[in-house]
Amino acid sequence: MSKKPEARPHDSRGFITLVSVLVVGAVGLSIGLSLILLGLDSSRTSFTLHQSAQARGLANACAEEALRLIKNSIAFTGTAMPTLGSGTCTYTVTNTGGQARTIAASGTVGTIVRKVSISITQITPFIAISSWQEVP
Repeated sequence: MSKKPEARPHDSRGFITLVSVLVVGAVGLSIGLSLILLGLDSSRTSFTLHQSAQARGLANACAEEALRLIKNSIAFTGTAMPTLGSGTCTYTVTNTGGQARTIAASGTVGTIVRKVSISITQITPFIAISSWQEVP
């Protein structure tokens, strides 16, 4: 008859140590990957917010350009795409009767578009703006 070798206590300690190291390594790897992914997501969000602020600035700058043209030529209406900054912007000035005008301006940076709408009640002797708001 053959005898089975008896398990020694130090054999099971080595196995427990190996499993513990693997579990701790897996947890550490999971935490590291989570931090990297959170950092990437944060960077994307920050970049999008930056582009959004730039697009809004372009829309407002376009609107200011339209106001300047209205001040220089009371009869001015139409659409233009001035070159301002790193994105694109457009504005449309519409005569809504008498001295009243509406300006619709938009700024685009990357895929982000921001729009503003301005209502003017009079042009002379000074431009009177009744509303200036961001629109969807």
